Formats: sequence, C-alpha cells, structure tokens
Amino acid sequence: MAVPKRKQSKARKGWRQTHQVEHVKSITSCLNCQSPLNTHQACKACGFYKGVKVLTTKAERAVKRGQAQQVKEARNAAARENQTLEASAETTSEKN
Repeated sequence: MAVPKRKQSKARKGWRQTHQVEHVKSITSCLNCQSPLNTHQACKACGFYKGVKVLTTKAERAVKRGQAQQVKEARNAAARENQTLEASAETTSEKN
C-alpha cells in the first residue's frame, strides 16, 4: 500500500481544496414583473430576458391551446351543419 513519505504542507492542501467551495447564487428581480430569478436567466413567470420576450409561459400556452380548440370545434360544427344541409337537400330532391 502506498504511504506518503512526508506530510503535505498547508499551502499544497489549500491549492488542492480551492474548488471545494459552495458558491452563493445571486438572486435578482425581473425587470418586467419583479419576480425573483437567478442572474442571466429568463424569467419563468413572464418569459422576459433583458426586456425582450424570449419564452412562452405555461399560461400563454394554455390560452393558445384553448383558442385552437375553439376554432377546431367551430370548424367541426360548421362541417356537421353542411352535412345536414346537404342530406336534407338530397332528401327533398328525391321526393320531387
């Protein structure tokens, strides 16, 4: 088994352990909504970074999804209405 020949000095120990420090993260506030966030990161609440919109938030995606669903339902309803009109027109033409 390897055993050190001499005691390691305090300076060498310090050089070796320089990277074993816990770094404190600085917290700032968002310029747009004033919610707390880490520096150099986009705000998760509003999606802004340095005054520019870069992310879509969960709420915005939900609203957009709801609007798309309403459009889809309206199209389906219009298609069903057209089908019923065509079917009724066919039945009236058959009767005549």
